[in-house]
Formats: sequence, C-alpha cells, structure tokens
Amino acid sequence: MVEGSNPSWPTIKKNNQKLSVGKLRLNTSSAGFLVEVDGLRKQFGAVVAVRGLTLRIPKGGVFGLLGPNGSGKTTTIGLLLGLVKPTSGSMRLFGADVRSSHLAALHRIGAMVESPAFYPDLSGRANLRFFQGIGNKGSDLGEVNRLLELVGLADRADSRFRTYSLGMKQRLGIAYALLGQPELVFLDEPTNGLDPAGMAEVRELIAQLGKAGHTVVLSSHLLNEVEQVCDQVAILSRGELIAQGHVRDLLSTQGSVRLKTTDDARAAQILGALDWVTSVRSEEGGLVAVAAAERSGDLTRALSQQQVFVTEMVPRRQSLESYFLEVTARDTAQARAN
Repeated sequence: MVEGSNPSWPTIKKNNQKLSVGKLRLNTSSAGFLVEVDGLRKQFGAVVAVRGLTLRIPKGGVFGLLGPNGSGKTTTIGLLLGLVKPTSGSMRLFGADVRSSHLAALHRIGAMVESPAFYPDLSGRANLRFFQGIGNKGSDLGEVNRLLELVGLADRADSRFRTYSLGMKQRLGIAYALLGQPELVFLDEPTNGLDPAGMAEVRELIAQLGKAGHTVVLSSHLLNEVEQVCDQVAILSRGELIAQGHVRDLLSTQGSVRLKTTDDARAAQILGALDWVTSVRSEEGGLVAVAAAERSGDLTRALSQQQVFVTEMVPRRQSLESYFLEVTARDTAQARAN
C-alpha cells in the first residue's frame, strides 16, 4: 500500500461557522488514475446501455459525468461499484483489475447512487451508525456527528428517517457516502430536492473535497452545477464517450465575441474570410463572431489592417450547456445518418 499526501477533509462555512470532518490518508495508483475503463460494454437483452466505453479519471479533483437520459451514466457507476456485471471490457480501480480486487477497492470508495435508501424507523444518526458498522467503516461516533453537522442535519439527527424531507434524505445520503473517509466518492444527483441555499452548500462541499486532494465523481443533469464545481468532465451519449477534458479547455475551443465597428457590413466580410472564425452574424445593432475569446486581439488586428475599427467589444465565454447541446446534437445526427 502506497501512501500519498495526507490532505485534510474540507472545512466549509455554515451559518458563519467552520466545519471539518477529519483527515484522510490517500492511497493512489502509480499511473495517477483512480479509475481506468477500457472497452466497457453492458447489454440488457437487446438494449446496449454502455458500448465500448474507455475512460480515465485522475486522482484528485471533481470529475463530472454528463449525458442525456439513457446515456449510460448511472449504469457506468453501477459497473464500477460492482452492482452490475459487465458484458465485456475491463475496469481498474486504484491501479488494480476489478476482477481480482473489487472487494478491497470498495472499502476505499463511498457512493450515493440515485435516491438514498435507509431504514425508515431509525433516526439519521442511528442509520449512519448502522451502516458504519456493517460497512466496516470504523465505530467513531464523533465522525458520524461531524458528518451530520457538515450536511446540515445535526438538529434532526435523532428524528426518524421517514420524517425527513427529500432534501434531508439527500443530505443523509451524502453523509453516508463520506463514512470511513473514502478516497473515491461517487455522487449521483447529490443536490436533488435541495433548496437553493442547500444546493449552494453541497456544491461548496463537493468543490472543497476536490481541492483538498480527494476524488469525487459527480453525475448530474444540472449543467451549471457541473460547470461550477468540476475540474474535468466526460460527456456520454447512447452509452459512448463523445467528449472528455478539462472544463476550461472544452469551453475555450469555441467562444464568441460581440462587437461594434465603424463599418459593421465591411467587418462581417473581413471576419467571415478568416479561417479561425466559425461564423459571423448580426445581433442587436452589432456583430457576433464565433471564435475563441483569446483571439480577440487577432480579430481587432485583422479589422484595423482593413481600416475598420472596433468601437465596442465584449468576449463571450461559451457555457457548458451550449457545448453539451452542441456535441450531443452532433452525435445524435451522426447516429441517424448511420
């Protein structure tokens, strides 16, 4: 067992008070990836949920899994957790083949998949204590209490689970996923049912987990949520990987610039002839040029060389939502063409 760095669990502010949940000892694979998937396929009868998926999830940070309904996100997580048996392909967790070390790997993983299920007549605290025991995640009551405080359930810790709202159940599910100070945490729609304040707190917690050196795999349909907290993202469609990379890199490939010039008609012709400008259109008394925002200087230079001068310019950064819609629509169109 190789020991990595020893980052502390995140400290976040709740009601202007700092909260912490202890420390973690990280053990990582020599390759730097905690999850390695190659040619993974899962077929349910005639339905192929995951087809030939190859994926790498590095250690540390927050990794987002995105995709429309039926894209294979939850199935992929289920395969990695051993809840679903693959049809073919290989998976490695912490540098070891899952087929020979799945049980050992699971002790280093925390997860909340879909809606969390607990014993309805036990309190939130009693539920966590129960799963702490049967999951061989220690017996520290202090850890349970810290987690309950962290997710905002300290004042309802002794209430029965069946009395919890949907948002409270989600919070308890996150606390459960963090039991035992796991190195790798899977969170499937963790902010489901939370009010805006609760969503903000959970997002801050997830972001701090990644910054502290932990690895969180976040599956979410809320694109702005993923954009806010994820370092890297993988976009799935029809069970296949169609895009993966650092969020900032994916979004910098095609931004846009809104501008006004001394001669917009002439400017549209000049910019339209540049091979690195995807398109130019008129909008609200000005022009919008689709190009990487960092090329704004090149755009201004190209116009001034033709005696057209910029009077107003505002770079627009492409959102993850627009990028997501673009690549999934392209993938759907290609599938129909085939």
